[in-house]
Amino acid sequence: MDDAAEPRGPLAGIKIVELATVIMGPFGSQLLGDLGADIVKVETGVGDGSRMMGGGPHPELSGIALNLHRNKRSIGLDLKAPRGREILLALLARSDVLITNLRPGPLGRLGLDYDAVHALAPRLVYCQAQGFRTSSHEADLPAYDDIIQALTGFPQLNEMGFGATHFVPSTVADKIAGMFIAQGVLAALVARATTGEGQRVEVPMFDAALAFNLVEHLSRAAVPGEPPGYNRVLSRHRGPHRTADGWVAMLPYTDAHWAALFRAVGEDQLLEQPWFADHRSRLVHADEVYGLLASIITRKTTAEWVELGTALGIPVSPVPPLAEIVDDEAHHRGVLREAEHPVVGRFRSIAAPLVFSTSGQRPFDPAPLVAQHTAEILAELGYAEADVADLTAAGVVAGPALG
Repeated sequence: MDDAAEPRGPLAGIKIVELATVIMGPFGSQLLGDLGADIVKVETGVGDGSRMMGGGPHPELSGIALNLHRNKRSIGLDLKAPRGREILLALLARSDVLITNLRPGPLGRLGLDYDAVHALAPRLVYCQAQGFRTSSHEADLPAYDDIIQALTGFPQLNEMGFGATHFVPSTVADKIAGMFIAQGVLAALVARATTGEGQRVEVPMFDAALAFNLVEHLSRAAVPGEPPGYNRVLSRHRGPHRTADGWVAMLPYTDAHWAALFRAVGEDQLLEQPWFADHRSRLVHADEVYGLLASIITRKTTAEWVELGTALGIPVSPVPPLAEIVDDEAHHRGVLREAEHPVVGRFRSIAAPLVFSTSGQRPFDPAPLVAQHTAEILAELGYAEADVADLTAAGVVAGPALG
């Protein structure tokens, strides 16, 4: 297949500059890169901290970075140097989108606030993501995933559900904000197609995480004076449930599910309990309902419950350890794929969770080393080799190809 016919994804031709570190901003741009956008990652010569997070096969390519920075090219710039800022502005002038998670203060000091950039590149979509709204007194406060989880109810939900106050063991707030970054950028690109103008898209991490959390947990508190929390998912008996030999996730949900289950295990009399009358009653009495379910599930093995649940049309699954999910294709269902990186060799690549019928799926380009594409990107901007050598000697740019 020649390059012209090779599928590159629905965002092929869109140019994005990523001026972001750690998870939130880079994840948002990774999602757009998976859709075919050309991502230029602007880094210092040291590189984004996510390159070292969690360990991995190379000092600049952690296991996280191998997937988080795929489909990106890296340029090393000192933005505090006037000529470094000049290079970035030249990049922005030819790009469609800027994604940044720098706080308003640093952006202003660098002369990269929205007004300054919009004056130079009025068609640019300027996506600014940080902990709190830029209009608030907290705009310049540092905010990492733990802080945002704490402020948006995640620890208390764990306490309400499990009796222990702790964070969700995932950088969930970062990733939620990253998905809103991708959504906001796509919406602004659609608007630009109509108006011809770019705009600023703001993604406050706090707002994104709280809005996500309250989808179900605002619940009765949608009416002032009532407490928040969706009691079905906060029940301490919700599961997964221990079987005779392991664990199973089983969710009888409808009236028909519960009736079929209790009859199958010889517990027809439980259907006479008032809290099994209908779905609303079961939700009100979630602890009693799931407590009974937990006691019943101890009677059979995991395999027996999976077989019975499947036969009855009740949602059911085993609970494999994360290591098994990662190692066994029967568990990860093709979400992990073996890929080849020119520096680290074979690694596991996380498949994009979207499939397009006509625009195709972009084949992943490997994550770059720090500043790997500096010379290439400068050449695209019209810099001659002598200019690049001068900028390198002055410390304005960095890159492994430049020594």
